[in-house]
Amino acid sequence: MFRIIGPRAKDLCDAHLRPTRRDILRVGGAGMLGLSLGSLLKLKSVQAAGEAASAAAVGGGPGWNKAKSILMVYLQGGPSHLDLWDPKPDAAENIRSGFKNIGTKIPGVHFTEILPKLAQINDRFTMIRSMSYTPNGLFNHTAAIYQMMTGYTTDKVSPSGQLEPPNAQDFPNFGSQIVRLRPPTEPMLPFVMLPRPLQESNVVGKGGTAGFLGKAFDPYTLFPDGDDMDMAKMDRIKVDDLKMRPDVFAVRLQRRAKLRELINAQMPAVEKAVEKENLDEYYQRAMSLVTSGRARDAFDLGREENALRDKYGRTTFGQSCLLARRLLEAGTRVVEVVWPKIANSDNHSWDHHSDLTKRMRDQSGPMLDTGLSALIEDMDNRGMLEDTLVVCIGEFGRSPQKGVSTSGNSNSADGRDHWPYCYTAVLAGAGTKRGYVHGKSDATGSSALENPVHPTEILATIYHSLGIHPETIVYNHLNQPRELVKAQAATALFA
Repeated sequence: MFRIIGPRAKDLCDAHLRPTRRDILRVGGAGMLGLSLGSLLKLKSVQAAGEAASAAAVGGGPGWNKAKSILMVYLQGGPSHLDLWDPKPDAAENIRSGFKNIGTKIPGVHFTEILPKLAQINDRFTMIRSMSYTPNGLFNHTAAIYQMMTGYTTDKVSPSGQLEPPNAQDFPNFGSQIVRLRPPTEPMLPFVMLPRPLQESNVVGKGGTAGFLGKAFDPYTLFPDGDDMDMAKMDRIKVDDLKMRPDVFAVRLQRRAKLRELINAQMPAVEKAVEKENLDEYYQRAMSLVTSGRARDAFDLGREENALRDKYGRTTFGQSCLLARRLLEAGTRVVEVVWPKIANSDNHSWDHHSDLTKRMRDQSGPMLDTGLSALIEDMDNRGMLEDTLVVCIGEFGRSPQKGVSTSGNSNSADGRDHWPYCYTAVLAGAGTKRGYVHGKSDATGSSALENPVHPTEILATIYHSLGIHPETIVYNHLNQPRELVKAQAATALFA
């Protein structure tokens, strides 16, 4: 029996996997075509090298390859740009914010009064006031989140905008794509998501998995027990997966690994030829994680001074930002901090269809101001912004006019509906400009007047900053070629 090895992983769900031992054993008749085992493996080696090279085939320009790690601070629910970063005090009463304007470190740039701490450090980050896209079934959270996290829209969007639960055919989260192409060099978890999943209603985790790349590239999810309103849940973090059983010492585990290596050394030539399959690679990574203790130490917030923990805010969001900094310091490549509240909910959520002024003033506003300002200032002071790109963004903004329906939801007189046509994002580090405002919204915050930026361009910018060309080809579950994202990096954001 013989089988001609065709395109990469044509018969596999995980298109990134190398040939299996079974594949190798099936090539008995391949010699008839001039393909010996050695030449076949050589071809696969060349192909793997070519794939790695293609990730950086066309690069350069401002910001190229400046980042070693990425931190996404995801404001799940869609915060109101008019009530945070882009106030319009001269607009009509049913448009302008109920909050007062305050000055910032940048002359002529104003925030609302609920962001006093961020106003004092906005000379350290870039702000995009012209995020914009035209919705395609994306007025509601799930579909918009999926686009933001994967760079793609889905074929199946219900009138409500909600999608089916995650599945193996989904496009991968950008973090999964990154750690496949840029695996970490330290014995550390490559991709961590915390402190809760992406979620709208009962659709949990859509856009937050590795999808067709396979579960090996899923994020390590740290979702502590406790209700979303439990602000102390980060003090109860459990990382049992990273602990050895009491009866298994590191030396004993390493002895087991050596025994395994001895057995492998006696295997036939074919087995030895493929000893570096993903299974072995993941085994070694797992052993390094467990024996080094690096990951466990990174998760230990108790190692931080109380004063610094207080500065971040003793909230789930604040402590998640602090933990994200610790993980990045320890060598994690990608961290996603998801706003610790389900998208379409009340109390601490950004989905302000009603009671916007009270909820933003007393809940979401102070948590964001305290946590994000401490994160940016702390990372800057430690020199971490030299090679870490921080992105803070939601799936859309809120409607300029209060009390109207844009997505089929009902809204009170003090509520704003979903609005993808204009909103604000923040970026810091990895060569992005400091104290810079990119783009401009119109007089009511309804649309982008200058330099509109699509969410997919943010993903392209993330890939670009890591030295990965945004249009690098990956293969989906049907072995069809797809770009990482069909967009170009917003290089104007970089110095």
